[in-house]
Amino acid sequence: QVQLVESGGGLVQAGGSLRLSCAASGRTFSSYGMGWFRQAPGKEREFVAAISGSGGSTYYADSVKGRFTISRDNVKNTVYLQMNSLKPEDTAVYYCAADLMDRVIGGPVFYDYWGQGTQVTVSS
Repeated sequence: QVQLVESGGGLVQAGGSLRLSCAASGRTFSSYGMGWFRQAPGKEREFVAAISGSGGSTYYADSVKGRFTISRDNVKNTVYLQMNSLKPEDTAVYYCAADLMDRVIGGPVFYDYWGQGTQVTVSS
């Protein structure tokens, strides 16, 4: 079992920045990959970014490439999503997820555990 708890969401103006955190517990953190996803009202959950267990490989959705950075601290058992140059279309509930196979992959179906989500709202 893996437990995931997100934090760091909030309200920010367009062009601003936020850093999301996801604290993990229950298994050896460095053994599994992590991903960030988001879901806006009335839309399907979409992939944002993923990182390997070691932190050596990352993968981004085209919509956030160059603006968002995923990272992890395997001592603190935490994965981060630094979001810069935020746009109103980034408004969504953001979820972190764990992939026990450590694949650095975008499909939600490949992730085994999910956090409860944190709201990010970007005002224009």
